[in-house]
Amino acid sequence: MILTPAVGLHGGGRPLLVWRLPRAFAVIATAVLGGGVGERDWVVNAEVDLDYDRRDPAAHLAELAAAEGLDPARGAGLLTAAPVRRFRAAAVEGAEAVATVGLSVPVRAADPDGALAEPGPGTINLVAWVPVALDPGALANTLVTVTEAKTQALHDAGYDATGTASDAVVVCCPLPGAAPPEPFGGPRSPWGHRLARATHAAVLSGALDWRARHPPPPAEPR
Repeated sequence: MILTPAVGLHGGGRPLLVWRLPRAFAVIATAVLGGGVGERDWVVNAEVDLDYDRRDPAAHLAELAAAEGLDPARGAGLLTAAPVRRFRAAAVEGAEAVATVGLSVPVRAADPDGALAEPGPGTINLVAWVPVALDPGALANTLVTVTEAKTQALHDAGYDATGTASDAVVVCCPLPGAAPPEPFGGPRSPWGHRLARATHAAVLSGALDWRARHPPPPAEPR
């Protein structure tokens, strides 16, 4: 898999996943560091404490990247309180997804009584890849496709949730070349469908692993 990460340790003694991409790729990301759309050479997903409270997460991730010999301006950095060594990976016909899944505080996005809070480190982080160039609209559409597949996986794992309050996604693809870029990234487009299936498989495996290690408390007797 192109997206097989290296596992290292950062200055806080916690592990981190590092993807050194073989060349610059087009990336769209909701990352703390390197979010937005652009060319990226690397991705880092760093594990932190559940009570992480640094007020400068982008600067922190830039420090972690530099310690790995990476140019902080050329990558995307993610934080999570989930155990990153338990990452789950899946590939479907060339599309790939890697997920780190933590569900300490699952949420439903449109709950009317959801308390507003400043998000902490992301707890479901996704890094995904398709091996063909996508036009800007198609690349943006993959974010929706990946998020929908993640939510489907959580429901299939038994969680009444759409995710957590601070999930993050990175989608990578090659830069445009001689062939026209793919115009679609939705769940019924050829590459969107493959990416959705890979994402669903990775998140479902991670969510079931989390549930096995954190079983819900027994129901109170009536």
